[in-house]
Amino acid sequence: MADWLAPALAYIPQWIAWQQRIATIPGIAIAVAQGGKPVLNRAFGTANLATAEALTPTHLFRVASHSKTFTTAGIMRLVEAGRLRLDDQAGQHVAGLHPEVAAATIAQLLSHTAGLTRDGTDTGQWQDRRPFLNEAELRAALAEPPVIAANTRMKYSNHGFGLAGLIIAAVTGEPYTTWITREVIKPAALPNTAPDAPAGPKARTSRGHSSPWALGERVVIPADNPTHALAAATGFLSTAADLARFIASLDPAAPDSILTPASRREMTRRQWPIADTPGERAYGLGIIHSQVGDWPIYGHSGGFPGVKTQTATIPAQKLTVSVLTNAADGNPQMLLEGVVHILRAFAQHGPPDQSVADWTGRWWSLWDAIDLVPMGGQVMVAQPGQANPFADAPQLAVTGPDSATIRRAGGFASHGETVQRQRSSGGKVNAILYAGARLVDETAIRRELRARYVTAEAR
Repeated sequence: MADWLAPALAYIPQWIAWQQRIATIPGIAIAVAQGGKPVLNRAFGTANLATAEALTPTHLFRVASHSKTFTTAGIMRLVEAGRLRLDDQAGQHVAGLHPEVAAATIAQLLSHTAGLTRDGTDTGQWQDRRPFLNEAELRAALAEPPVIAANTRMKYSNHGFGLAGLIIAAVTGEPYTTWITREVIKPAALPNTAPDAPAGPKARTSRGHSSPWALGERVVIPADNPTHALAAATGFLSTAADLARFIASLDPAAPDSILTPASRREMTRRQWPIADTPGERAYGLGIIHSQVGDWPIYGHSGGFPGVKTQTATIPAQKLTVSVLTNAADGNPQMLLEGVVHILRAFAQHGPPDQSVADWTGRWWSLWDAIDLVPMGGQVMVAQPGQANPFADAPQLAVTGPDSATIRRAGGFASHGETVQRQRSSGGKVNAILYAGARLVDETAIRRELRARYVTAEAR
């Protein structure tokens, strides 16, 4: 483990817990794996607001489009066995398709370039208004022509991955869920992963939750419905730890994987740019590529009614991060990128020197909270409420046991001014005098605000 990773892993849960709190997200699970092995596995909040059941790292989430990565791995297993080729046309294995759909190659299905409809003409399953399509309904949709010509652009399609599931079933002679469990989930050693609901009598599953905007409160969404013929696109249930392990195993350099390095290189190479979206994003085979700062990342995201999830590998660091939220407004992409920003900051500055290691803590004012986070030979002043807590963070140079100077800060901030730690009679730091503003801990700020405003208002 790099010397900077341990302090980064210590700060990440503090930031995630604060994000969960300020966004009132019912629950967040996070895992970080290094070289496929877990180095962080935590959960915050509740699995079900109706029962107040505490969320744990072993609760299963509907991880939705992460299913596409599992399905692609299954296809690559069949390619390696000589039972499929990526340039096979879908119609070689599945009958009754529209001629243009039949002509689509497996590679086009897995890269979302076959031109197929995203979800058909009735997408009520995504509003929890109707069941997901059964096989007959999916086949009827696939008998219709594509929306655009193949190889025109990357155009996301759940139906395309549903068709990939039909191909797996046709080639293996088994139901998709049976085969993918035996040939992908079990060999990958994922004890808390299932290809569709129900996940089994012993599984504990997090519920989904609506956003609070329409009703002024969140409602519980069961998120326990089977996805039938679309399991290959969106059916999977898993945990953050299992997803981190699995996505990490797709790194071509990973020492332990169910796929050959050649298959992993094919899955994880950038094949098509993702048009009309911000940033340098691209799609491989069942893999989304993006970038955080100067760190390229790849993995997948998922959205199920009331649940949003995201997982990504940072190949240069051999780290994989998975963030699962049980809320329609959970914003796991922001949370995952925030975690990557934290890792980047520690990688840049290094672990804290002994001279600054005890300059830590969350300190409050009337306005907000800040985190003092030592790195290298300085102390960073993080903003835990921000998507990137270290963006433009002031830096403190420690000048004495309890004194520091703000050696770097924006032009509207307090560059060059002083910071002083104040201690109780017992010697514990109980306040920070930051450029003239006295910051205190959460208990003290609550007491102060109640005394100054709540009690005064009551009078």
